[in-house]
Amino acid sequence: MAAQHHTTRRTGVGAPRGRAAVAVLAVGTLALAGCSAIGADDGATPEPGEEGGGTVVLLTHDSFALSEVLVAQFEADTGLTLEQRAPGDGGALVNQLVLTKDAPLGDVVFGIDTTFASRAIDEGVLEPYTSPLAGDDVTRYAVDDAGSLTAIDVGDVCVNVDVAWFAAAGLPEPQTLEDLADPVYRDLLVVTDPSTSSPGLAFLLATVGAFGEDGWVDYWSALRDNGVKVAAGWSDAYYVDFSGPSSEGDRPLVVSYASSPPYEVPEGATVAPTRAMLDTCFRQVEYAGVLAGAANPEGARAVVDWLLSPEVQADIPQSMYVYPVDTTVELPAGWAQWAPVAPEPFEVDPAAITAHRDAWIRTWTDTVIG
Repeated sequence: MAAQHHTTRRTGVGAPRGRAAVAVLAVGTLALAGCSAIGADDGATPEPGEEGGGTVVLLTHDSFALSEVLVAQFEADTGLTLEQRAPGDGGALVNQLVLTKDAPLGDVVFGIDTTFASRAIDEGVLEPYTSPLAGDDVTRYAVDDAGSLTAIDVGDVCVNVDVAWFAAAGLPEPQTLEDLADPVYRDLLVVTDPSTSSPGLAFLLATVGAFGEDGWVDYWSALRDNGVKVAAGWSDAYYVDFSGPSSEGDRPLVVSYASSPPYEVPEGATVAPTRAMLDTCFRQVEYAGVLAGAANPEGARAVVDWLLSPEVQADIPQSMYVYPVDTTVELPAGWAQWAPVAPEPFEVDPAAITAHRDAWIRTWTDTVIG
């Protein structure tokens, strides 16, 4: 889900998911370091079976961020030290879970999304757990009947537009997926690699849903010929290649989230400098789960419960710029105007994703990368 965003995000998937720039950069730095400790002293792992204390290791993507106050309160309430490790984007996260499943790098994971959920379950990296806080808003997004994953947040992956760039260039803004292949928009779009990025895979699935098995490859051939740029992960695409206000690049079209634009609105402004193309979206749910073979399974379950708590759910929109799974949470001012959900996001049957995901990624790679 991936989740976006921006931390203040992000939080974000970024943080625009935005997740906010400062937070995203901070988390990215930690990711490069290999691991980070939040409130940790010596980073020691707990004794197996230890309850009510010790360290619990959270594996997540490099856009994860929550209020430090909430983290401190979690540690005070549970007696646990929360250590965070971020091996990369959502896709890279699942790859690491699979590669290390016989000697897991942590106890609990957050950031497995719709596009990679079935792979994580099929590879046996998760220990089923149903939180007592998992109500109807959570169970509606269940991936299996065992409770292998718990839904935490929801976001629409969509192409974002730098409105100011198009106004200055005197070009009409694109509206549809088909528009992106028009030569008038040559060399303006940056996407993320679906083999390493969960938003990238979500956007690939949007094109599968839009054009079908017989048409999506031709569509990507057209994007390739129209100069599409591919970034490894969301942070690089949004903060390095995109031309938006919080970014450094020169491409005014980027794969991000429908909830990214509010992050870009200056305080007191009434107009957003970016917008999401709501006719290009794929709905992405981000999940948490207890890792099979966790050194601290009790601590892992406590983290899942914490992520579903009212306090964390209320923090998610501001910290990660995605929608909390809890629909009773009051959303930030401006979201109704600048972060509407897609009315009809493209869909792909979960069974089809499971059956064809790897083949679709290989075909995409052959078509776009060569």
